Amino acid sequence: MQAFNRRDFLIGAGAAGGMGMLAACGGLGGGGGNQAGTLRYAFWGSDVRQQNYSEAFGMMEDEYPDISMNVEFADYNAFQERMTTQMAAGNVADIFWVPAPQVMTYYSNGLYRPLEGIDTLDLSDYSDQDIEDFRLDGEHNTMPFGTFVPVIRYNATFVEEYGADLPDEWTWDEFAEFAIDFSSGNPDGVKALTYDAQADLPFEGWIRQRGEELWTEDGQIGFSQETLEEWIEWWENLREAGATTSIGEQDGIEGSWEDIGDIVLMRFGNSNHIVDDAAMFPDYEFRLRHMPEAQSAAEGYQYLYFPRMAIYKNADDDQAELAGSVLTFCTSNVEMQQIVGLTMGVPPNPRVAEEYAEVATAEELEMLELVAEDRDVDRRPRYEAPPGTNTWRDVLRRQLEQVTNGNRSITEAAEATISEIDSGIQG
Repeated sequence: MQAFNRRDFLIGAGAAGGMGMLAACGGLGGGGGNQAGTLRYAFWGSDVRQQNYSEAFGMMEDEYPDISMNVEFADYNAFQERMTTQMAAGNVADIFWVPAPQVMTYYSNGLYRPLEGIDTLDLSDYSDQDIEDFRLDGEHNTMPFGTFVPVIRYNATFVEEYGADLPDEWTWDEFAEFAIDFSSGNPDGVKALTYDAQADLPFEGWIRQRGEELWTEDGQIGFSQETLEEWIEWWENLREAGATTSIGEQDGIEGSWEDIGDIVLMRFGNSNHIVDDAAMFPDYEFRLRHMPEAQSAAEGYQYLYFPRMAIYKNADDDQAELAGSVLTFCTSNVEMQQIVGLTMGVPPNPRVAEEYAEVATAEELEMLELVAEDRDVDRRPRYEAPPGTNTWRDVLRRQLEQVTNGNRSITEAAEATISEIDSGIQG
């Protein structure tokens, strides 16, 4: 195999495009040279994810022994705590994943190095609209490496076993009627749904269908108290009718899928969750559907959520070029994607997504197709969570506990949720 030095790698990664990128990154050349570079790469997840990324980076290092990856791994909460410490010390990793609630907080702290001008970051597979979707506050400063959409995941084995008739499209009222009928008549006590009023992506979908936003462009709450009350009420009606698992059965507001995955027909959530959740119950087949649609739903309500990674602001030009090559490797290499899988969603790179489909599992194909459908429609802009809102999901979860315990009315919980989130924004 042809040997490359570090400069060859940087030029090759930056110049290659289309299927050529597979040759540049998938067909990695070996070589050493004196310009050895080490990058710190920080991310979070399960032990399986850590193992998969270690294998992928090992593949890269085997081919490019002059590039060394120093991986910093932690679970989700520990990652954020460590980032806070590293930010204070000015010692953040060269490349780091960005937790969803922290996207604009990190931006406001100036953590991101702008990606424009980094020649080794190959963007030739993306459309102008793709790049526009990636921007924050008009600047391309983070690189998405996955795509989620809100979905309903259902147990296709149960659908066949119980003769359930799931329509391709339904309104929220029609969906609720189906859920109550299914649960009340099921001979084995299988419930239609888990209780998921805390699910953030479906909640955002509910908001956007009503012409509102989760967050506004200027960093404020974008939804009304009335819309939040209607969301909670929709879920409470189902819970009280016995159409969802009880809070006790699912061990809390945010139910444990491991405990209830074999006693429910459907679950609201993120499209990517089908990969890990289906693996827990190999005796069943799981499939995806789009969420119900409100009557007179606002146009362009569909949206794409991107997990992002960034290059640290203090990276010098050489280090940034090296980091750009790694970002390209992570987002444009099908072999790398096959190793790490789709637990972080559909590749934003349309070429990689198309090539991955050739080897995808049935569950992954469901995700690829559903995300592609939402990607193809015209969508209103979406804005990330503003600084001060990193705990907004905890706030909502806590208020839902008060409602389901009977300690607060829906109106009181919605008012308290908005008040506490707004206090965080105003500082």
